[in-house]
Amino acid sequence: MSANSFGQLFRFTTWGESHGPAIGCVVDGAPPRLPLRESDIQHWLDRRRPGQSRYTTQRQEPDQVKILSGVFEGLTTGTPISLQIENVDQREKDYGELKDRFRPGHADYTYWAKYGIRDYRGGGRSSARETASRVAAGAIARKVLEHGLGAVTIRGALVRIGPHAIDRSRWDWNAVEDNPFWSPDPAAAKIWAEYLDGVRKSGSSAGAVIEVVASGVPAGLGAPIYGKLDADIAAAMMGINAVKGVEIGAGFAAAALSGEENADEMRMEGGKVSFLSNNAGGILGGISTGQDIVVRFAVKPTSSILNNRRSVTAGGENVEISTKGRHDPCVGIRAVPVGEAMLAVVLADHFLRHRAQVG
Repeated sequence: MSANSFGQLFRFTTWGESHGPAIGCVVDGAPPRLPLRESDIQHWLDRRRPGQSRYTTQRQEPDQVKILSGVFEGLTTGTPISLQIENVDQREKDYGELKDRFRPGHADYTYWAKYGIRDYRGGGRSSARETASRVAAGAIARKVLEHGLGAVTIRGALVRIGPHAIDRSRWDWNAVEDNPFWSPDPAAAKIWAEYLDGVRKSGSSAGAVIEVVASGVPAGLGAPIYGKLDADIAAAMMGINAVKGVEIGAGFAAAALSGEENADEMRMEGGKVSFLSNNAGGILGGISTGQDIVVRFAVKPTSSILNNRRSVTAGGENVEISTKGRHDPCVGIRAVPVGEAMLAVVLADHFLRHRAQVG
């Protein structure tokens, strides 16, 4: 299977399956002499870890990371950093009925059609379990950004679950860590709790929209034409499990604006360029402007649901299928730290590419 790596100068490769003995990644391109300990990575993994509320899968995984290479006496050596996370709560029996059946909306059929074989235990490589490795790589990317650029802040929040969106006038970053939904609007979190209780009890699932913002990114990262910063961000977010749409800045709403409304006007303030709006989401011509980089992505409803759906078998029979086991009623909730990690990876990669070209 190809295409398991992401990035150019800062590059990571993930490995492992949902119900195999372990998952992990190899990070290549991290500069030497960066302070790095397992606790630096564990902090971010703990935010993504399953089983922390009734609104996520009840699979109990500690997601304890081990650094196997690339670090000596607490500092990176410049060699590949290998990370391992053991799987300790597999339940293969939950998936026995799926051995020859394809779950609608899942990657079961496409994997089988491409490779002629698939790991039906929780989806194997197509499982959201793989995203823990991305969060681990993102933790190292944050270290690269901290060392090279200083105060870059990357924060994510859930802005919609199903039909219920937040009220942006109540946006409070401090509220994000105080509810199980990463909501910046405490009132929306209460609505989502009631809504998802109903979704979960009905055996169904719901989609979500996540917004990730990077502050403190200087102007100049990215490149025109085929090295656009926003193109790489879009690829990073689109590569997350279950993501079906990505937008930067005003995104699709920009199509309804006039040229005057959409243009981010500029003025000089304190000897520096200042923008009067940020419809571009902090990126113009594929290059960062120095404003906040703003990206949103849409996550579809979890494909594994209890309610019967029509499908087929590998032998060509028509069947009905119900997916038992432990599944997120809204997989988008745990996608917030994954989106943060992928944005960190892209920014670290582009920082190293920028430094290599222009110093």
